[in-house]
Formats: sequence, structure tokens, C-alpha cells
Amino acid sequence: MKKLDLKPVRLNGQVDSLAPNLSRRSFFMAAGAAGVSAATLSLGSSRARAQSTDWTQPGNNNHVLELQASSDFPTGEVTLDYYGHCALKFTAPSGATLIVDPWRDDPSGAWGLWFKSKFPETLVDITLSTHTHFDHDAIDRPQSTMVLDRMVGNFEFADIKITGFADKHACIAPGWYQWTDALKEFGVEGCPPNNIGHMDMVVYVIETGGIRTLIWGDNRPDPGEAFWQAIGKIDVLTLPVDGSEHILSYEQGNAIVDRLKPKVVIPTHYLNESTTYTLSTLQSADEWVKSQKSFQMLDSPSLSLAAAELASMNQEFMYFGSNVQST
Repeated sequence: MKKLDLKPVRLNGQVDSLAPNLSRRSFFMAAGAAGVSAATLSLGSSRARAQSTDWTQPGNNNHVLELQASSDFPTGEVTLDYYGHCALKFTAPSGATLIVDPWRDDPSGAWGLWFKSKFPETLVDITLSTHTHFDHDAIDRPQSTMVLDRMVGNFEFADIKITGFADKHACIAPGWYQWTDALKEFGVEGCPPNNIGHMDMVVYVIETGGIRTLIWGDNRPDPGEAFWQAIGKIDVLTLPVDGSEHILSYEQGNAIVDRLKPKVVIPTHYLNESTTYTLSTLQSADEWVKSQKSFQMLDSPSLSLAAAELASMNQEFMYFGSNVQST
């Protein structure tokens, strides 16, 4: 059989129309003998595609090589850029960058449309994900040299130290929308110790510029005494509290703030008019923020923090609102 004699066909696993009584198995054997891949033939006229798209990203690791070769890093401010939902980009004093929890829509379609666009292909050195839920794990979208997906333990690079603590996702919805009921519909358990794997969580402490930031993710409100002892002193705390109380209730969020006593609190996981549809069932965090003793309604998606300035702060809420970075 010649290559030219083979044409892409739709195979149904029974008898193919290429030739009388030619089975699927014998068809692929003949195709292999002719040097044509089975994947190409199965796809018909469409092209074969790799599952990962990371290899198509522009750029390279030159910036990482430069940082790797350095041993003396400057002191200075840490910049936080907000990309909506729980996605925050950190820029260390050295210029090293990382982004946490880039978002996407649920690829299965089961949870509907949450986001108005794809996550921007922003350039960073490191991408972090706290857990595998769709609104936290678009780790292929940033143009990133390194990906730390649910990392537990310690990682150090340039003037950044990241510590991952394993814990569990919030499994009891405190608000009006009982999204945790969906787990029962699928016949799985959401709460530990027998929770399904996608309800596992990693909480990150990111240290740079003399500032320790705790990324709470969608973590449960009561992780246990050993967790609190391991976390230690926190300067900046991100918390998933919104008006619908989707992950944490106002009371739970306030209790965590009182326990950790951070200098700065940054709300996350709320309805953001720039990025998020109301189909998400989320609401803004305005009410929670305005109930606090001290808060700032930021007018930019970018925030610069210096360790010396934080020293005089006490549980200052800094709220990005609908201000987001788009590149």
C-alpha cells in the first residue's frame, strides 16, 4: 500500500469504508506499514495537538539565568499586581517575579462561565497553584519558566523563599449558595479525612523584601493548632471573603485575621466586574471591607509595600476592587 492511497477517514471501531471488511486494527497496521501515524488518521483533517501548550510560549529563561548567577540582591519594595479573583503577581526587590493561582473557566462546562476572558499570558519567572480547581490552576497561561503546582516544602530562588503547607479546602459552604452539595451529587466526600483529591489544598508563605505573605487560597477556616504554629508571624494575608460568603464567612475571615494579626489584609475570590461574571454566584467584598476598622479602597491594580512602612500598620485592609492588570 502506498502513502498516497491512504486518505483520512472517520473510524467507528467496526468496519471502515476505506476497503471492504477492513477492521480498525488491520487498518492501523496497514497505516503503520505505510509510515502514517494512527493519531493523524484518527483525527481526520484536523491536526494532531499536544496536551500541553507550554512549549509554544514565547521567550526563554534568560532572566532566570541572570538571577541564578547573582548572589547579592538589593533591598527595597515588593510590588503586588492584581489580576482578579485570587491571582496576584509578586515582584521582588531583585526583579524576580511569581504569580499565584491564575484562573480559567471549568473545561468540563459543568460550572458555567465564570470569567470574561482568558487569563493574560503575563511574563513571570515562577507560577504557583494552591489546588486543582479551575479558578486557581490555569498554570499554562502565564509565560513562566518554572511551575510549582501544589508544592509542599521549601523552595528558594534569588531573594524569594516559598514555603508550602499541605491542608484541606473549605468543605462546608457558609453562604447562601451551597456549592458543596455538588460533591454529594457526584457521590464523593468533600471533607477530610476521606475527601476527594481535588479538595486537597496548599497554603503558601512567600517571603521577599523582608515581608512574609500568606496565600490562604480556598483553605478551610479551622486547619488545627499545628498549622497555626507552623505558619508563624505574617505581615500580609490574602483571604477569600466575598459578599456571598462562598468560601469563608465574614465571621470566619475576621477570626483568621484576629488569630494571625497581619499588618495588611488583601481580600480575594470576589466578584470583580472587570474579570468575573455573575454566573460565578460571587459578590463583591465591599461590605466586608467597609466593616473593618481601617481600610483603603485602592485605585490601581498595583500595590507597592515596604517592610519599614508595614511596621506601623495593624490589620489594614487594602482592597483592589475591580482594578485588575490585563497584560
